[in-house]
Amino acid sequence: MVLAIGVGAGAGLGSIAFRWLIKTFTRLLSGHADYAAAGGSANPHVPWLGPAFVVIAPVVGGLLYGPLVDRFAKEARGHGVPEVMLAVAQRGGRINPQVSVVKALASALCIGSGGSVGREGPIVQIGSALGSTLGRVVKVSEDRMRLLVACGAAGGIAATFNAPLAGVFFAMELILGTFSAEAFGATVLASVTASVIGRAAFGNTAFLVLPPFHVEHLAQYGLFALLGVVAGVVGVGFTRVLYWIEDACDWAWRGPEWLRPAAGGLLLGLILLVLPQMYGVGYPVLEKATQGGYVIAFLLLLLVGKVVATSLTIGIGGSGGVFAPSLFIGAMLGAAYGAVAGHLIPGTAGNAGAYALVGMGAVFAGASRAPITAVVILFELTGQYTIILPLMLAIVLATATSRLLSRDTVYTLKLRRRGIDLHASAPHAALGSQTVETVMEAVPVQLPADADLETAADLLTRSDHGVLPVLDDRGRYVGMLTARAVAEALTDAFDARPPRASALAQPAPALTADAPLSTALHTLVTASGSGLPVLDPGKEHLVGWLTHQGALRALHPAAPAPAAATT
Repeated sequence: MVLAIGVGAGAGLGSIAFRWLIKTFTRLLSGHADYAAAGGSANPHVPWLGPAFVVIAPVVGGLLYGPLVDRFAKEARGHGVPEVMLAVAQRGGRINPQVSVVKALASALCIGSGGSVGREGPIVQIGSALGSTLGRVVKVSEDRMRLLVACGAAGGIAATFNAPLAGVFFAMELILGTFSAEAFGATVLASVTASVIGRAAFGNTAFLVLPPFHVEHLAQYGLFALLGVVAGVVGVGFTRVLYWIEDACDWAWRGPEWLRPAAGGLLLGLILLVLPQMYGVGYPVLEKATQGGYVIAFLLLLLVGKVVATSLTIGIGGSGGVFAPSLFIGAMLGAAYGAVAGHLIPGTAGNAGAYALVGMGAVFAGASRAPITAVVILFELTGQYTIILPLMLAIVLATATSRLLSRDTVYTLKLRRRGIDLHASAPHAALGSQTVETVMEAVPVQLPADADLETAADLLTRSDHGVLPVLDDRGRYVGMLTARAVAEALTDAFDARPPRASALAQPAPALTADAPLSTALHTLVTASGSGLPVLDPGKEHLVGWLTHQGALRALHPAAPAPAAATT
């Protein structure tokens, strides 16, 4: 709890510093607090250049952050969230400590010089790096390290968007990929702490000012459902274009990597000259779209422009997130969709702004396949309960459409392109249709639930696994008793009767004998200890034990496998 609060406080302070850096570099390089709202004005620092200064600004920014990233933290390039997901899934939550500083400077320079990316990816990586660094300092276990990384991500999202619930679900849905009471409690503490600090600095208001929302006719639900399907397609399309342009940049560039952002910044500058609304994150443009400030043709132009500008920013080696661009794209899509519907069925469609709000969440869900986060963050941004039903409908359909069209999300595709699959077995592994039962080992020595500490300590000293499964009087699996739990209990002074094994048993991830081995491997890799208990299909009785060695034997069938034992 103390560590979670500490990480949340660090993420909140980091968010304040990061937003100050963005504002400072934006004023320095554009002469405005947010140039997207300035609409092609000149830079007062160099008025003789007129609006053409936007061609030079990305080049200058690239010359500053390109060498910084290339020299000190190459993982700070890009949108950041995939690197955090990889660290949690396969690296025990270990993140290079200097990433937080490099990412903050590089992303602030990129956004301030016109990079059309968001600030949520950087703050997630910054907060996660802080959590990982704190975990290393106090030398926590890998499980705790992963949880601290998730706390940093939750705190970063909460403080940046003033959305504490969204921070919690973002961390559990995307970073941890699992839901548990422990993870929920820790991320809530971090998120609340970061939100309190963020609100002290920025006030208790959402980062966007959005119009009131209400459903006027039941027939609108059909329109929202169709919008969800379209948004799912657009979300997948955004993901594909993002990596197509990155591939094109990789193919075209032959110079040193530190110079790539500056050289590519010239192309980005030409886009900004034509569409200055693409400069930076673009929240003022998004707000104006939800309020009906643009015609349909210009909304579609802004949609396409954002897809291209964000993809080019990432492709040339820029640093920033894709969360805010997906919200921007969704708002343009929804506003255009609502305007068209208003022309076709004016008495039924209702306000186009409502479709812009729903489109924001639906496109993000289509790109990330994080429906809970999408629902919660839009609810927190608007503070209106009336948004929930149409928002849930559109987001679920967008997520389902995205899943039908693509195996990967905007976050996982980056890793798969590098040969990393967070949820599958090792590449080229000959796992076939094997189940856990075919490779599990014999059950370790079992401990009755009413066993005393002396008996447990004696059996643990002879155990090869450092843990003992605990069974109740009917032979049903209760949990695992670790050597650490027994050692701590033996050093405590008891006023009454010492605890029994059942009181010290801890729940642990358990597999079933009929589970596919390819699925079980992910659970095995992310779990601490020397193996996992294997239960019968009814999940009551212990029938075996899956170890890392047993899993390796499945990858090398020539090695003899031990006979499985059952109880």
